Amino acid sequence: MSVLFARLRATLDELRNAGTYKKLRHLTAPMAPLTHIEGLGEVLVFCSNNYLGLANDPEVVEAGIAGLKKYGAGTASVRFICGTFDCHLALEERLARFLGTEAALTYVSCWNANEGLITNLVEEGDAIVSDELNHASIIDATRLARQASRKVYAHSDLSSLKSVLTDVESASVKVVVTDGVFSMEGDVAKLPELVATCREHGATLVVDDSHGTGVLGEHGRGVHEHFGISAATSDGVDVLTGTLGKALGGAAGGYVAGPREVIDYLIQRSRPQLFSNALPPTVACSAAKALEILEREPERVARLHSNVAKMRAGLRNLGFDVLESPTAILPIIVGDTAKAIRLSDELLKKGVFVIGFGFPVVPEGAARLRIQMSAAHTEEHIERALKAFSELET
Repeated sequence: MSVLFARLRATLDELRNAGTYKKLRHLTAPMAPLTHIEGLGEVLVFCSNNYLGLANDPEVVEAGIAGLKKYGAGTASVRFICGTFDCHLALEERLARFLGTEAALTYVSCWNANEGLITNLVEEGDAIVSDELNHASIIDATRLARQASRKVYAHSDLSSLKSVLTDVESASVKVVVTDGVFSMEGDVAKLPELVATCREHGATLVVDDSHGTGVLGEHGRGVHEHFGISAATSDGVDVLTGTLGKALGGAAGGYVAGPREVIDYLIQRSRPQLFSNALPPTVACSAAKALEILEREPERVARLHSNVAKMRAGLRNLGFDVLESPTAILPIIVGDTAKAIRLSDELLKKGVFVIGFGFPVVPEGAARLRIQMSAAHTEEHIERALKAFSELET
């Protein structure tokens, strides 16, 4: 064991010496546009997935408290034994209705949802085809599906996808899986072309829309609404996965939404579903309230889009090269990982919380600052952030 620990210590020392060692910031207040970090005081948050500002919304908080009082801390059981409460069914019905699918099933995280879905869609002789920049949860889920042929196509490259699908044409079932919004790039999957290509090759299309739900589309339904594509017909997206831990309350949890037979099959066979406790009632109830607020107040989505436009224009006026995107993610490529971390630290000292991402989260040489906007940001918040960016020594 001492050899193992010595190796780990050596690797950690290398990270520190290279300036790429990651620190966990200790927040001592709720997630909001303004929060408090231990040792630093009040900071502006521009790195959270709290896209609609619902993580500390009073109604969402009260719904969670009500769920705790009514159902207790948790189910103390998996779903198929005695761990399904009516708050879980109510949330799943609301999710399906909101997304426009026949049914939905919740998981303790979208990571679990992707593993539980992808590994169960395929058998021996089938094929999974994945975008090369898909989220780590999709990559790991695909690796677990060892019974199927597994292929990768170049990022958002339809010619590459068609070539790979031609290579696996003989597969009984072909599953194409993609992020709806790619979290590090902020770009959006070419959904109309993906749908057409999948129909042409008889493939099933799975979209993880964790960063699109609550953000894209007039009503925040996600990437399929953004493109005017259905999630409930044969000419649309076949299966959606997503998270409750970003725009929809920010707590935890994930889901699969799609045809009834897919959901019923997952209840029977999905190991993360069969062997994990159900969502805590606080999460189920607060997420359902977040969905209710989103449906009631679509202006939150419009406000988010307006804030994104203001921040993007301000950064470009300062000379920063911001990757183009209709999403709430604004990546600024700086190249070197140590530089990204240094700039992030400088911003934090100025009271602006933005994270620098480098290898292995993104490829070597493509390190970046990733800004994430919220509907809860005010013009004053945006102006203060832009002032901090204008003072950076790049």
